[in-house]
Amino acid sequence: MHLYNIDCIVGARPNFIKIAPIMRALSGRNGMSPRLIHTGQHYDVAMNAVFFEELAIPSPDVNLEVGSGTHTEQTARIMSALEPVFVARCPHLVLVVGDVNSTMAASLVASKLNIPIAHVEAGLRSFDRTMPEEINRIVTDRLSDLLFASEPSAVDNLVNEGVAIGQIHLVGNVMIDSLYACLDRAVPPHATLAKMGASTQFLEAATEQGFGLVTLHRPSNVDDPVKLEALLRALNSISHDLCLIFPVHPRTRAVISAAGLNDLLGSATFVTPPLSYLQVLGLMRGARLAITDSGGVQEETTALGVPCLTVRENTERPITVQEGTNTIVGSSPDDLIAAATHILRSGARKGRIPALWDGKAASRIAHHIEAFLRAKKAPQLGS
Repeated sequence: MHLYNIDCIVGARPNFIKIAPIMRALSGRNGMSPRLIHTGQHYDVAMNAVFFEELAIPSPDVNLEVGSGTHTEQTARIMSALEPVFVARCPHLVLVVGDVNSTMAASLVASKLNIPIAHVEAGLRSFDRTMPEEINRIVTDRLSDLLFASEPSAVDNLVNEGVAIGQIHLVGNVMIDSLYACLDRAVPPHATLAKMGASTQFLEAATEQGFGLVTLHRPSNVDDPVKLEALLRALNSISHDLCLIFPVHPRTRAVISAAGLNDLLGSATFVTPPLSYLQVLGLMRGARLAITDSGGVQEETTALGVPCLTVRENTERPITVQEGTNTIVGSSPDDLIAAATHILRSGARKGRIPALWDGKAASRIAHHIEAFLRAKKAPQLGS
């Protein structure tokens, strides 16, 4: 029996959610030896530990602890740290997920060392190259040997870019694998709010009227204090009709504090620090609507049937709009208020769960990886 060494790369919390079912699927197949490498792109040790525990991810075999920096600095540090790790083991395959700097950096290093690359969430495109994630997606896909797509539009994008159809596999969405695996353990909203210190008044209002969940972290929304102020005013307006729960990303928190915008978060908006996956999952499942700029939240709300308002001009996940519960409202605060008001007064359109978002995407990925490696007749270790 051949032993295939597979290095799985994570760097940021969205990666953790995607890698958890993949690690389980690979570990469950004879002849597969996955190793988890954490670049340390997200370096909040306490929050990382909570995610690993909740998602039942084994402790990383390697932690590079690269920390923060500009996109270029961070990418360069990841590449410098990864190269000797790959050289020492010479894995048969490097698997990357998503679109963060760690994804692209690992792909560049693996490519230069002639190590095959598998990309999970390949082919997603916003067609907006001002987004750093879009650059990471394009570069990673151009270098990858196996491209695992979560929706048909991603397959179309890859074919249009000249990728051979035999390299592309429509496997479904590993984010949804984790969601289904964890849904029974999701923390009830009341428990999360009480633990975070919500007032009795807020708890009663959220219980009686329902609540909305807010996540905002993209530079296009939060780096400009003027734009962020306008969005916070819009949230304040929406909170008059619906209590809002706002786990604030560190990036967003820093701009709010520096610009003196804390007063715009009214009493009907409950602000928390970043929450664990199970806490967010419970809030998302219980919300009347979500307001976000996160790609993952667009997918998760579609799977849960929760209306989602995406504060962006585009999405790399169009299936969440075409079939799911997602609406792209753009960056206009007035449009955000109007869309939220419509949902609260008239109800949202009913979406459906896309095909192959069935909790079995990771199993399909493992199957295709095994077939790929066996076809290459990778040598047995020590031979």
